[in-house]
Amino acid sequence: MTHLKCDFADLSAAVQILRDQDRPFAFVTIVRTVGATSVKPGAKALVGADGSIIQGWLGGGCTQGAIKSATLDVMKSGVPQLISVQPAKLLTGQGTDTPSRYEGIICAESGCPSGGTIDIFIEPCLLVPELVIIGESPVATALSQIARQFQYKVMCCTVFEVTMKSRERDRYIVIATQGKGDLVALKAALGSDAEYRGFVGSRMKFGTLAKKLVQEGFTPDEAATIKVPAGLDIGAVAPEEIALSILAELISVRRCKTA
Repeated sequence: MTHLKCDFADLSAAVQILRDQDRPFAFVTIVRTVGATSVKPGAKALVGADGSIIQGWLGGGCTQGAIKSATLDVMKSGVPQLISVQPAKLLTGQGTDTPSRYEGIICAESGCPSGGTIDIFIEPCLLVPELVIIGESPVATALSQIARQFQYKVMCCTVFEVTMKSRERDRYIVIATQGKGDLVALKAALGSDAEYRGFVGSRMKFGTLAKKLVQEGFTPDEAATIKVPAGLDIGAVAPEEIALSILAELISVRRCKTA
């Protein structure tokens, strides 16, 4: 029986605190060890965005540098990854430079004199993306209701309330003003950094608005970053159906980014 140096209740409590504080983190689990190592399989820890251990235990200081570096890389990519921290002689035997990828595993060099190998699985838990919905139309209402079920931090605002702070997470903007302040909302969207900007309306209508945007100082290329009409073409008619098509497109953009 392995006695793990972690308390699941403590880890759960720490996770809740991090989520409440809107802080990104990663689950790090030791899945395999070879040779002399102070840590054993099953050890777990929560690692913060700066690479420091928040809760749990991952062994001695010899491998901490490699684990920190690997965790920061994984959190940057947003993709879970298996990391093997090995002595330099083993990496040389595989003909790899460090850090490198070997048979789907990222290899990193361990500075531990004991010569042991530690394989760790790192699972990032990043901030949920922000969905800014501009407008008070039926589509805006329907989208705000369903988006929260798919891990989006939803911010609803009218054209008079649009204030976009510097972002700490991925941002998606949907303009669902439908005739009530379209140009003001489009200007606000183009003035904010975002992975996606969608306009609920026809291409013909947007063509007229795009000309006005150019007159306001935006370039044609900037206007072209607006997806018109917002959403996948599923033949949607009702506001709830249009909202569903937009959500599907958001998921596609979001997942393809980390594929």
